[in-house]
Amino acid sequence: MTPNDLSLLMGLVLAHLAGDFLLQPRLWVDERVRRLHRSRHLLYHVLVHTGLTALVLLIAAWLLPGSPGPLGVLIGAAAVAASHWLIDLGKATLPAGQLRWFLLDQLLHLLVLCALWLAWLGSLAPLEALGAWLLTPTVLGVATAYLMVTRPFSFAIAMVMKRWSNQLEDTDTLAQAGARIGMLERLLVLSLVLLDQLTAVGFLLAAKSVLRYGDLRDTKDRKLTEYVLLGTLVSVASTLILGLALRLLILDS
Repeated sequence: MTPNDLSLLMGLVLAHLAGDFLLQPRLWVDERVRRLHRSRHLLYHVLVHTGLTALVLLIAAWLLPGSPGPLGVLIGAAAVAASHWLIDLGKATLPAGQLRWFLLDQLLHLLVLCALWLAWLGSLAPLEALGAWLLTPTVLGVATAYLMVTRPFSFAIAMVMKRWSNQLEDTDTLAQAGARIGMLERLLVLSLVLLDQLTAVGFLLAAKSVLRYGDLRDTKDRKLTEYVLLGTLVSVASTLILGLALRLLILDS
């Protein structure tokens, strides 16, 4: 697989993002939900994607040697048009505003584009290379570390902090907000450690301290202050240890 082959995939994805998020007014989405297959704006949306896809494929046919000709462009654009119409029509029948349906919609579009890309290249070599890369110890180790710092670490830290959380009164915070903040914090810290940006971890801690300082000062609750400080240190320290161990055992070996 050459860099130009990968550029074709990126071009298809860029065209999809432009068609779905930059060139689709909210009016089109609302009308599609109301009228479903009778929506003329759904047709307009599909035509936009068809034109963008055809443009990318035409450029690829011109620049990439061995690419299919005009017939390949026509078939590829038609495949994207038909699949996009079906996927968006199916999404319009589902409850609006739910993240899972949005992610499923985008995943299906991405799979169609990947299938078109492979068909255009006429080879499954990119899939074979991707499979070999995913099975390397480095990728598996990094994936395991990212998985660990989400819910597994949340459960472990919650058990460590349980003896102190029982001493706190109702802190009037969003349900599960602390757990979500902790997960995002650990994901950022792990990423910074793996990128050898330990200084940035200090800036992250400083930024969090500035954000929390006002709330903790206003509550004048020493127990809450100590609890937040201890929880943050446990979360960050455990992630630092995991990231450094991963780098020592896999990435730097």
